[in-house]
Amino acid sequence: MIIENFYIGQKETISKAFTDEDALLFSQLSMDTNPIHLNDDYAQKSIFKKRICHGFLVGSLFSAIFATKLPGPGAIYLQQDMTFLKPVYLNQVVIAEVEIIEIVLEKKIIKFLTSCFNENNELVIKGFAVIKI
Repeated sequence: MIIENFYIGQKETISKAFTDEDALLFSQLSMDTNPIHLNDDYAQKSIFKKRICHGFLVGSLFSAIFATKLPGPGAIYLQQDMTFLKPVYLNQVVIAEVEIIEIVLEKKIIKFLTSCFNENNELVIKGFAVIKI
C-alpha cells in the first residue's frame, strides 16, 4: 500500500444480511447474550417488536472493508467511533460505507467517515475511524 495512491472522497462499500446463525455465533464469540438479539418472544415485547442484530456485529462490516478493500490487507485499526441511530433487524440488508476524509501522509494515517444504511437507505450507524497503513 502506498499512501499517495489514496485520495479524499475515496469510498468503498460492502453489504450483508445477518442471519439467525450469525447472531448466535456472534453472541457466543462476544459473550453478548442479550435476549433482544436471540429470543423472539423477548424481542416481540421490546420497543423493536422483533430481534435486532448486535450493533458491533453490524459495525464489524467496517473492519471487513478496511482489511480487504480500502485501504486493504495490512491496514491497522487505530480508532473507531460509532453512534447507533436505528436498529438493524435479522435478514435485513445493510450497506456499510467508508469514505476517506483526511490523509496524514507523514504518519501514514487515513481518517474515514463510516456509515451503515439499511435497505431503505436510512442511516443506521454513523461514525469515524482512523487507520494506519
